[in-house]
Amino acid sequence: MTYRVMGVDPGLTRCGLAVVDIEPNRRSTLVAVGVVGTEAGRSLDERLLVISEAVDTWLDLHKPQVLAVERVFSQLNVSTVMGTAQASGVVIVSAARRGIPVALHTPTEVKAAVTGNGQADKAAVTKMVTKILRLETAPRPADAADALALAITHAWRRGVGQQGGAAAAGSLTPAQRLWADAEAKARRR
Repeated sequence: MTYRVMGVDPGLTRCGLAVVDIEPNRRSTLVAVGVVGTEAGRSLDERLLVISEAVDTWLDLHKPQVLAVERVFSQLNVSTVMGTAQASGVVIVSAARRGIPVALHTPTEVKAAVTGNGQADKAAVTKMVTKILRLETAPRPADAADALALAITHAWRRGVGQQGGAAAAGSLTPAQRLWADAEAKARRR
């Protein structure tokens, strides 16, 4: 049974949106990817409304089983953190109105899940997302790739494919194998 996840990389200027279908063997397939943008000169309420309406449209069109959102983390630029947190809030409310569960993942968790390295740069994440999803070209901009990585991370962290055993292990990408090995080691501790 396919598990559909919508990933959101929140932001006021660019909010990455992605929907991925994950099979029990962890094979991941792109359903949709995009970015909703707002202009810095517009009022905050207008910007949040644009993001909310786009997310509403995506949720209604793609009907994900869960929404994976990047967890807001502290940065030196407080205004950037505030805008990201506000965008996250409207995204989470859109999902809550539909009864769609929301999962939050840190950037480090996402990097580790898709690359095997929690300190990977954006280029490495984009490269692995492109490979995992078997895409001919890399998703652009980085916000779109980050939204895809969030969706993949959530499905893999949830344990999609663990019931597949050795047969499924042969069809995993190198990043998926690294992640599965790390999960197995963590369970043994």
